[in-house]
Amino acid sequence: MPKQKSAGTESSTSRSPTENSVVSINNLSVHIGKKPVLNDINLEIMPGQVTALLGPNGAGKSTLLKSLCQETELSAGSISMLGKSLVNWNRAELAKSLAVLPQHASLTFPFKVHEVVQMGLYPLSISQQQGQDLVDKQLQQVALSALKYRSYPTLSGGEKQRVQLARVLTQLAQAESTPILLLDEPTSALDLAQQHRVLELAHTLAHEHNYCVVVVLHDLNQACRYADRLVVLEQGEVVSDGTPAEALTADIIEKVWHYKPTLVIDPNSKLPLIF
Repeated sequence: MPKQKSAGTESSTSRSPTENSVVSINNLSVHIGKKPVLNDINLEIMPGQVTALLGPNGAGKSTLLKSLCQETELSAGSISMLGKSLVNWNRAELAKSLAVLPQHASLTFPFKVHEVVQMGLYPLSISQQQGQDLVDKQLQQVALSALKYRSYPTLSGGEKQRVQLARVLTQLAQAESTPILLLDEPTSALDLAQQHRVLELAHTLAHEHNYCVVVVLHDLNQACRYADRLVVLEQGEVVSDGTPAEALTADIIEKVWHYKPTLVIDPNSKLPLIF
């Protein structure tokens, strides 16, 4: 079980930039054609935490994530990572510190599972044996050791997603500073047990290995259970930001998702449960 989070009293809408932040997003706006998708986003994202991006379809969650990995051109504003402007990073060097698990990864060539995970070794400078050991370790973390020699295209959607997760974790294994892990709906193709295993792994990486984890989620209860900080987006703007208890009030849920929830507090974890 994730460690119990203490309910904060300070909304992060009042947080100021800090030297400890790993990702700094300043006045970020993105337009696709003439349509505004993100508008004046300001966030300081910290190490050792899971930050969940929430919101209805079209709120801008995935666009924000894509902005962090330079897949989307910014219309205004800037992004810094580890104290350095994102545009000034050498791509090969950035790959050692930043990895993204997309919602869908298209790969049809009949690679074996371990060969797909080995693609994450690209930015690393280690021996062949160390690389093999690292691949085995990451496959074990995602509970896929038994499928090491299976053909990747024959796997289920959920198994493919976990193979890709092992690949990006391999990529970050020798990060020279705080590893930054971006996850775009990592549970979308997983069954219930695997959803919780993957989110528990993300939580462990943040809390025990000081990863900076940013994850797009749709399940509000999973976000409350595994994330330290929730950033709620609506029509491209941040409307709520803080701990689960701060960020997901009944009023916020009704306003953003147009659904009137039943919200209770779990007596054990003290976290909100939403029905």
